[in-house]
Parts: sequence; structure tokens; C-alpha cells
Amino acid sequence: MLAEISALLAPLAAAIGYSSYKARQFEQTYPNIGELTDVGGFRMNALHIKRPENADLPALVFIHGASGNLLDQAGAFRAALEGRAEMLFVDRPGHGYSERGGPENAIPSGQADAIATLMEKRGIERAIIVGHSFGGAIAAAFGVRHPEKTAGLLFLAPATHPWPGGIDWYYHVATAPLVGWLFNHVVVVPLGLSRVERGTLNVFRPNSRPSDYIEKTGPSLVLRPRTFRNNAVDFKRLLAYVKEQSPLYSRITAPTVIITGDKDEIVWEHLHSRGLARDIEGSELVTISGVGHKPDYLATDVAIAAMEKIAGASRDLQAAARRAEERLASSLGDQTIAIQPPLMPGALHGI
Repeated sequence: MLAEISALLAPLAAAIGYSSYKARQFEQTYPNIGELTDVGGFRMNALHIKRPENADLPALVFIHGASGNLLDQAGAFRAALEGRAEMLFVDRPGHGYSERGGPENAIPSGQADAIATLMEKRGIERAIIVGHSFGGAIAAAFGVRHPEKTAGLLFLAPATHPWPGGIDWYYHVATAPLVGWLFNHVVVVPLGLSRVERGTLNVFRPNSRPSDYIEKTGPSLVLRPRTFRNNAVDFKRLLAYVKEQSPLYSRITAPTVIITGDKDEIVWEHLHSRGLARDIEGSELVTISGVGHKPDYLATDVAIAAMEKIAGASRDLQAAARRAEERLASSLGDQTIAIQPPLMPGALHGI
């Protein structure tokens, strides 16, 4: 009997050991470039670019989406905005190198409150809050809950409103009692590594993914067992949260711009981005034809023009969007991109 049990446990132990080894390897490949700050019972990680002497923009706080970390938004904006603003690129609670904190951080309002505390700790009184994808729900919560700290809101392909459908199956498994622990420690790493290539291509679909995107943004960090579970919990809680909280968006008074692509198959723009434009009085919706879920990378210039407009400059964002469309159409040429479609139409997806 003992021999039979040992025969069953040996491969399980080997798989757990492999996952632990790979998790350490992921961290060696993508070491922390930020700084941990105590925000009251747990530590949040962020890359803080101090205010430059000749800054012409307010402070900027960047909130990454699901399955991500601060490297994603830093890769899109850091170099382009260097010398123009104080910048805070945040690892959301339980992601990247941030600790999770309490159960309040399983929903966007808790994460927004944590970011507000982090801003105070880092000496940032007010900022333009920039949220991509899942980060859009947190940016919206921030605007509702912390108007005094909100100089403006910039939403990039945001996930903010109720949607039909659901989420990928493995997020349900990852949060199940006992089975979830085994799944996260045994299955996630080999399954996830097999999906990183396809997953990141799908995030950019129908546009080309930058050739160095995986190398620079560390998507494999989400495959660490604890991080994967946190990500899954975020996904599972989001739909109920936005059903309850989206009616509060009408309270937002900060200058707001929403930038979205009309080919986004990850987060449907007609539900989320148009919903925000409807709910936030005075906001501006900028829709870029032919763009999928990553306007932060594909139309970075439009996003920066939006930051400038929020800060008070005169910018024609609709004209900027048309120029971006022309540039993207020119660069695409005759190229075709064949990518397996998402598993669940209408769902929110990650890696």
C-alpha cells in the first residue's frame, strides 16, 4: 500500500518541484525594478520616476491589466514620457512583486484605495490615473472614491461594465478549494508556458505584437502559483463588482478620455468604452479603427496627446486617432495575422 501511495505521490512532488523551480527562474529573468512600500499591513511595489525639473505634465499613475505587472505599462510609456512627468508604474496588489494584502484587495475598489495610499506614501498629491483593461475598473473606482487625488482619468481599452459570457475555465479551477491549490502548483506552469505565445498574440490581435514584448514585459510572472490565484480571484470577482459599481461612474467629475480600438475581442468596446462615455459627463471617447486590445502600444502618441489634453492643452484627439489609423494601415500592408480566436466570445481573457 505504501509503495502504491509513493508511486502516486512521486510524480506529483516532481511537478510541484518543477513549478517552484520555474517560478524562481521567472523572477531571475524578470527581477524587480521597483520599490516596495508599506501601505498599511502589506507592501506594494512600484517603479517611481521622480518629477523632472522641466516637467510639463501632472504626475501620472499607470495601472496594468489582468495577467500583467508594471513592466507592461512601463514598456509602453516610460521612454516616451521621460523628462515630462513624475510617473508611478504600479504592480497591483497580489501581482508582479506587490503583496496581496487583505480580502478587500480582491475587488477594484480595494486596489484603488491601496494605490491612493501608495501615492500618499510616495508624496504624490494628485495625478492623472491611467488604467489599461482590468486597470480601467480600478481607475474608475479611483475616480469615484478619491476625486481629490484625481487630476484626470485616461482609460485604455477598459473593462468597466457588465458583459455577457464569462471568463476562461481555468480561473474557476484555480480558485476552487484544494483542487485549486493543486492546479496552481502542478498544472499552471506547463499549461501557461504553452499558452504565453498564443495569449500575447491574441491580446494584440488583429495587430502585430512587438517582437520584444514578451522579453520586456515578463508575462510569465503571472504563472507563479500565488500570483495566478490572485489573478483568477480578480477575474471571478469583476463581473459582480461592475454590476454593482458601474452605476456610480456618473459621480466622476475629473477630466476623462477613453481610448479604444474597434477590433478589441478581449474587452468589447461597445459595452465598456461606450458605457464609460455615456456614464461620465464631459468625457471624450476616441475610437481607433483597426486596433485591438492594446492602444497603449499601438497608439501611444494618441494616449500621450490625451494626457496633454487632460492637463489643459489644446489637442484634437479625433484627428490624432485618424493619423494613427493611417500609420497602422501603412505599416500593415499586405501582412496577414493568423491567430487562434478566443475560447469564449464575449468573455474576458488572460494568459
